Amino acid sequence: MKVYIIGIGLIGGSIALDLKSHFREAIFFGIDTNENNLEEAIKLGIIDQKATYEELINADLVIVAVPVDVALVILPEVLNAINDDALVIDVGSTKFPICEVVANHERRRNFLATHPIAGTEFSGPKAAMNELFREKTNIICEIEKTAYKQQEMALNLFQKLGMRIRYMDPKSHDKHIAYVSHLSHISSFMLGKTVIEKEKNERDIFDMAGSGFESTVRLAKSSPAMWTPIFKQNKINIIETLEEYILNLTHFKDLLQNDNYDEVFNEMESTNRIKEILK
Repeated sequence: MKVYIIGIGLIGGSIALDLKSHFREAIFFGIDTNENNLEEAIKLGIIDQKATYEELINADLVIVAVPVDVALVILPEVLNAINDDALVIDVGSTKFPICEVVANHERRRNFLATHPIAGTEFSGPKAAMNELFREKTNIICEIEKTAYKQQEMALNLFQKLGMRIRYMDPKSHDKHIAYVSHLSHISSFMLGKTVIEKEKNERDIFDMAGSGFESTVRLAKSSPAMWTPIFKQNKINIIETLEEYILNLTHFKDLLQNDNYDEVFNEMESTNRIKEILK
């Protein structure tokens, strides 16, 4: 099997590492605009050699793991370049724009839109790790538009990665992910910004930062080059979530200003049920 990874970072690299452990005879090729990423990925054993788009005609499997704005541009080109039996998978955090851009492509049946909900705040080939996806959820959109043979191949791959599968339409995916992922990243970035601006005047503030702060602001280490296009593509849903979030923050501030600590307690206690949801 010839596997081509386009975008050798955390997700693309981690997929390659896991698949390598299951498909010992497979050859893994890398395509990336960053030459250093390719060299590093070869040294780390993530890929076997570099490749070009012209070579995609030889591919059995293509993983598109690039920022979502780049994916919109290259996905049609990738589908143009492959053979009729190949499977192309994207792993982006937005799904409706991706599905829309390939909706009428003559090789739409070769494509599967997915979103593995896994990752860390780190990026680049060094961030790749084994078993990143085990027991994680993978959202698959519009599977009915993918040819049966390619569906079988994809589901076999995901089973080997140890992923749980959920099926969802692209618009629902983008709406839901705005709440549980995109809003979390914005909150983390803005918390980090607030503390950094305060730190300019109070140099010792980070000495007081405990594990609660560290875990909450962890996502602010994420790549702006990856997340800005996500926020752009899912703007409408994200603005809706931000409006609700800001209302809740304003309400909490009002409770404090009015010394209504019984209601502060009730607000937090009612939210404690998230322990039951996420356990």
